[in-house]
Amino acid sequence: MREKGIVVKKVESKKPSPSELALNYLTSWSENPKEWKFQKTRQTWLLLHMYEKDKVPDEYFSILLRYLEGLQGSARDVTVQKAESVMKEYDNSEREDSSQLEKCERIRKVLQLLS
Repeated sequence: MREKGIVVKKVESKKPSPSELALNYLTSWSENPKEWKFQKTRQTWLLLHMYEKDKVPDEYFSILLRYLEGLQGSARDVTVQKAESVMKEYDNSEREDSSQLEKCERIRKVLQLLS
C-alpha cells in the first residue's frame, strides 16, 4: 500500500479516563447490583477524589455516600482518618474559598456517615 501511495490512518480508540471509569463503576453499583463487580482500583480512585467536585460531581456524590455505607474494614478506618486529618488542616488554615467550603461540606457528610 505504501508503494501505491495509499495512506492508512490508524484509528485510535479513545480510552475512558480514570474518572469516567470510576463514575461508571459507581453507576453500575447503583443501577445493576447483580451484574456489578467490586474493583479495588475504582474504589481507591473514588476514595482519593471524592471531595473534588470537578472529579465527582454532586449527582455522583450522593450515590457515593450510599456506596460508602457498605465500606468495611481498613478502607473504612483509613477513610475516616483521612477525612479527619483533612478537616483539621482546613480548620487550621486561615484562607477560605468556595471550593474549600464545598470540600469541607463533603468531608462532614462522609464523617457523619462513617463515624
